[in-house]
Amino acid sequence: MTDPDQTAAEIPVAPRHWEADVLLRDGRAAHIRPIQAGDAELLVDFYARVSDESKYYRFFSPMPHLSDRDVARFTQVDHVSRVAFVLTLSGQMIAVGRYDVVRPGEAEVAFLVEDQHQGRGIAQLLLEHLAQAGRENAVERFVAEILPDNSRMIQTFRDAGYKVASEYEDGVLVLEFPIDPTDTAIGVMMNREHRAESASIEKFFNPRSVAVIGASRRQDTIGQALVRNLVMGDFTGRVYVVNPSSAAVSGMPAYSTVGDIPDDVDVAIVAVPAEAVQDVVLDCAAKGVHGLVVISSGFAETGEEGRQRQRRLVGLSRSYGLRLIGPNCLGIINTDPNVSINASLSSVMPPRGRAGFFCQSGALGSAILEKVQNRGLGLSTFVSAGNRADVSGNDLLQYWEEDDSTEVVLLYLESIGNPRKFSRIARRVSLRKPIIAVRSGRTTQGVPMGHAVRKIAAPPQAVDAMFRQAGVIQVDTLEEMFDVAQLLAHQPLPRGRRVAIVGNSDALGLLAADAAAAVGLVVNKSVALGAEATAEDFEDALDNAIDDPEVDSVVAVYIPPLNVSGEDVANVLAAVGEQSDKPLVSSFLGAEGVPELLRVPDVAGSTAGRGSVPSYPAVEAAVRALARVVEYAVWLRTPDGPTAGPDEVDHQSAKRLVTELLMRNPEGTDLGLADLTALLAAYGVELWETRPVLTLREAQTAGRELGWDVVLKATADHLRERPDLAHVWRNIDTPAEMKDAWESLGRLITDPERAGFVVQKNARPGVPVAVRSIEDPLFGPVVSFGISGPLIELLADKSYRIPPLGERDAAAMVREIKSSPMLFGYRGSEVVDVAEVERLIRRVSQLQNDLPQVSSLELSLVLAGADGATVLTASARVDPVADPRSDWFVRRMPDHPGDTLPS
Repeated sequence: MTDPDQTAAEIPVAPRHWEADVLLRDGRAAHIRPIQAGDAELLVDFYARVSDESKYYRFFSPMPHLSDRDVARFTQVDHVSRVAFVLTLSGQMIAVGRYDVVRPGEAEVAFLVEDQHQGRGIAQLLLEHLAQAGRENAVERFVAEILPDNSRMIQTFRDAGYKVASEYEDGVLVLEFPIDPTDTAIGVMMNREHRAESASIEKFFNPRSVAVIGASRRQDTIGQALVRNLVMGDFTGRVYVVNPSSAAVSGMPAYSTVGDIPDDVDVAIVAVPAEAVQDVVLDCAAKGVHGLVVISSGFAETGEEGRQRQRRLVGLSRSYGLRLIGPNCLGIINTDPNVSINASLSSVMPPRGRAGFFCQSGALGSAILEKVQNRGLGLSTFVSAGNRADVSGNDLLQYWEEDDSTEVVLLYLESIGNPRKFSRIARRVSLRKPIIAVRSGRTTQGVPMGHAVRKIAAPPQAVDAMFRQAGVIQVDTLEEMFDVAQLLAHQPLPRGRRVAIVGNSDALGLLAADAAAAVGLVVNKSVALGAEATAEDFEDALDNAIDDPEVDSVVAVYIPPLNVSGEDVANVLAAVGEQSDKPLVSSFLGAEGVPELLRVPDVAGSTAGRGSVPSYPAVEAAVRALARVVEYAVWLRTPDGPTAGPDEVDHQSAKRLVTELLMRNPEGTDLGLADLTALLAAYGVELWETRPVLTLREAQTAGRELGWDVVLKATADHLRERPDLAHVWRNIDTPAEMKDAWESLGRLITDPERAGFVVQKNARPGVPVAVRSIEDPLFGPVVSFGISGPLIELLADKSYRIPPLGERDAAAMVREIKSSPMLFGYRGSEVVDVAEVERLIRRVSQLQNDLPQVSSLELSLVLAGADGATVLTASARVDPVADPRSDWFVRRMPDHPGDTLPS
């Protein structure tokens, strides 16, 4: 127990990353943190609110009050062998969970949740965070003693995803389980995270009542526009207006505060001066409002003072369980006729459609909505998140994954706050629904002033690779986003890359064929109908193309003769598009979007239903959009094999090695040859034997012990991988030849004492390749691959992926570099053992994924030959990690660097 006479400096301090905002099962926020000695009063008040039955279940006996000794014991912990977390909401403690180590590697765990908050998934959250703390403190297993009729707590443990063993002792059920994060446990955690985040967004899109706080009677004001757009958008719920200085606004009674509204309020739209928003949060919290949409500006986008104000706003909102969209945002829209809410500053209510749209810029949001309306695309839901202080694109992805009304997801991203989580969620969503993304600042890595995000150390190519790996269709412009979206929303996915071109213009047909070749499509059929082609000619040609088993998609080009409306051809295109199981795109009259003539009625109420044929002003745009969809379809249909199984790697040995290295070198260290060889061997990577030598005699001894046919080479950084290979002497078979090599290299290399000479057995010839990995503080593990050598380094011809990697990703890495032909028989050379190269990539990926303390790993020279691959040169470094990717194993909301409230 902690000594009550300890000074403040002596009181144990919990790791900072143990503190977090979290989402409960119902989508409301709460705060989790380690218990503190100063929590005595909070604990006593909490315990007084807990029912006698819950107390009995916790302590197995009537315990109506906590003694001073109990309070001290529960609040004073060392955060190592005795750890406790509390969950707080609105300044009150609503739950506590703890573990106490009972023997090395084993701890007893217990929970107590206030009765009115039971059933919100709180015990599961506490268990996740306690388990992660335990793993960091070398606890391997939890034990829990539970009364047999405490069915709710028993189910909590069984639902955790761990392998639970149980037995009865003296009428008590004893559950025990290892807390190593199994795939099942991680999957359970992610499912809970998904449900909670989806639920929190669902409340925004389907409110029964909305309060506009800051509603105004004056025209041309934000408050007036919000009320007008809600009313004119035919919102099916109740609209309340809050204005302390007016009796009525737009013919509706005005209330001084949201608390004066007689009915429940689900969502508050806030349009008051920035300095008044915090008071609004308190009023909404007292009213029981679920979430806030803060239109108000004057926050992080204005500078340091605004950033501080934004931090306080987010901290205050979360501390009272509120979710927040904004600040400085345009608002939200749901076109579902059962809701029909336009809680935004845009007067444009987009038509009903299949696409959900997330953007961050408010100003750009208005232009986006107008563009959507002009194209006839239609949206299911729309969110402009502004500064994205709380609700982010990750939250929207969680919601759209389950939303039956949304079939295509559109993202305009100006920053990525949590790329690891985005990658994980996007991979899963892309398997069900296509995601199209525009990412600004791809080259500069710049972000808008209002977005408080940490810098990504990984190169921009790694971020692009993350999008490809997750199946996200990344495009360069908003125009291209809409081009791709209208195809995905209305036409089926293609089965492959083979295209037929049908048109009445030879010139445009050639342009389409050239454009197809440029983006990797194969034109298997080209039908030139001539300028006088009739609707019947088009119908026959389109039917033949779609029926052709060698065609996967069709591009139709129609430029009408003078004084011809083209309506007959439009009817043909619409009829064929509705019935075809292959995608049909068109360049029809140079129209953009989905013209009225090409639309198919939709039973779901959208302006253009499935089978409607999208049109593009230029055939190049049509082909480019089709190519993007083809790449997505290929990704979707390419199975991704498993990562390395537990029987293929020795993770525990590698983990012990890294731990021992950091115990000896707390500041981090580069691995010596022996440790490096052992680390790689644990993951099935054999490092070619290397003998460092300082003198000619040592070199001759090494050559003799290796059986000759050896290489003498310098390994210093300034000499490694030189294009002239002047630092390498091959095919040494005798002491005399070694002497000749030693003296010759000594003359060629300036300062030979620093050359780092080594002797190795001659390896089989092959193409030199390199596999590297790093641990990015924000991004997590990143793996790269490329041909080895300085010219390749200068040209940055590398491929990147984010572990874990399956067979599909490793194969793609090998093939997408520009120099990949060198591996596949370039100019008559032997084809290398690509399967072995891919295996090395997967093993490096697995190692980096398993061991975040490995800050960098390089297989800088691997000779890939026809019969295998030889790892000649490697290096690695380990560094301490304060927060070893704990967000992979516990649910937590993104940090907000609070300065008044803990985050």
